[in-house]
Amino acid sequence: MTLVMAVFTLFLSLNPFAWSIEVIGFDGVWLVAGMLCLAIVSWLDDIRGVSQPIRLTVHIVVVALLLVTLFEEEVIFQGLVPAWLDRILSVLLWVWFINLFNFMDGIDGISGVETLSIGIGLTLLAGSISWEPLGQTYAMVVAGAGLGFLWWNWHPAKVFLGDVGSVPLGFLLGWLLLNLAANGFWLQALILPLYYLVDSTLTLLERLSRGEKIWEAHRSHYYQQAVQKGLSHAQVSKSILIGNAVLIGLAVTSTFAPVTGMVGAVAVVFVMLLYFKQKPRA
Repeated sequence: MTLVMAVFTLFLSLNPFAWSIEVIGFDGVWLVAGMLCLAIVSWLDDIRGVSQPIRLTVHIVVVALLLVTLFEEEVIFQGLVPAWLDRILSVLLWVWFINLFNFMDGIDGISGVETLSIGIGLTLLAGSISWEPLGQTYAMVVAGAGLGFLWWNWHPAKVFLGDVGSVPLGFLLGWLLLNLAANGFWLQALILPLYYLVDSTLTLLERLSRGEKIWEAHRSHYYQQAVQKGLSHAQVSKSILIGNAVLIGLAVTSTFAPVTGMVGAVAVVFVMLLYFKQKPRA
């Protein structure tokens, strides 16, 4: 999956046939280079283990370099904070998204569902505003890769992402969302992945409060609790897909009704977490 996305991202960014698509030019080369760097470190971690400090350092260095290269003029937080703080916060957010996407890859189908949802959501959002360039060409590539992966990863899964797949994928999705924010659609960039953001962040805070080592493997996420209480992998992934579909609609709605979109998105995620937390009826 990583190789497919890297090839298509590079191909479309260089646009050798001069198609009428968004062109990011040499930025695509940098994106692919970042994906491959993260994939190599993750592959080494999968086969023989790499210490957490080294993995995190590589993530930070790659993201910092790519942030300066790909967002040279844009301001992610739209002037709400000083430029230097904007850069620091953007690096932290991108690195956090890479890792939370990796953390959330815990059951069959979930990563494919999230990838497909973000890709389709960003594309529909661009379509709702007269196809303003928001990265939708690359979002469609991501959505296609997510759909293809779902064919093999749906329960019972025959193929798995592993760190070598989930880390570069989180990196690419993080770029799409940051690019959305840099174009002024920061609220929509928050709504589209909101379930992932809330589940992973709440779980992290809960584990910290219990004094657990947050870098160690666990099964504390809300969606994992749902599986432990009796829901199947397919049922949980379908539930996330349905919730994400509503979030996509609310992201589009938020372009002309920001408060309605955000309040609705928070309510949807709250219902999803509550559903996963309760024990299914026999």
